[in-house]
Amino acid sequence: MSHALVIIPTYNERENIPPLLEKVFSLEAGFHVLIVDDGSPDGTASLVKELQSAYPGRLFILERSGKLGLGTAYLTGFKWGLDKGYLYLFEMDADFSHDPNDLPRLLRACTEEGADLSVGSRYTKGGGVQNWPFNRIALSKGASLYTRLITGMPIKDPTAGFMCYTRNVLQQLRLEKIRFVGYAFQIEMKYKAWRAGFKIVEVPILFKDRTHGQSKMHRGIIEEGIWGVLKLRWHAWKGD
Repeated sequence: MSHALVIIPTYNERENIPPLLEKVFSLEAGFHVLIVDDGSPDGTASLVKELQSAYPGRLFILERSGKLGLGTAYLTGFKWGLDKGYLYLFEMDADFSHDPNDLPRLLRACTEEGADLSVGSRYTKGGGVQNWPFNRIALSKGASLYTRLITGMPIKDPTAGFMCYTRNVLQQLRLEKIRFVGYAFQIEMKYKAWRAGFKIVEVPILFKDRTHGQSKMHRGIIEEGIWGVLKLRWHAWKGD
């Protein structure tokens, strides 16, 4: 059995899933993949189930009834992976904005560099963003700066969604206490790991905008991020 599980939430990602899986499974590290599908109308889940015969014992799927939020998708995947005994659990987008070739680098940060959590970082030295409009870059960098100022967390890309968690981190974070489901979920997970004293290493990546499908970003997610950071700081001040 592999010791590394890549968790990929999906909603209408039928075009991206076959080439993405082919690339992930071609990597020497022998990753397993768990798809968490939120009732994709385009038949993403059905396609994944068809592809399972091509990757026996390596490709798994959990189907949910509808769009329940990115954070809950990852939490569901984390709990499934922990129950199955995986040592390293990854977050990864389905749209190739996260390069599968970076998965081994994130893994090595944990297995060889002593990281408890590694972050695929756009804004650390050597990282970057490709094919994003100026306003999207400004929003992302502004959110990162805002988060760092409010929380004091020394992570250059606190909103990043490409990560590797060690089993120990997820077991100790009390996942049932995670409050946020959208944009703020990524910040909350890093913030609580940092406050718990875990070592976080940022691995530079080149983030590319999706070429197929539609972005899931919307105003509600952004608003959750703005207020969520303040709530995180407030709860930390109260000792929650």
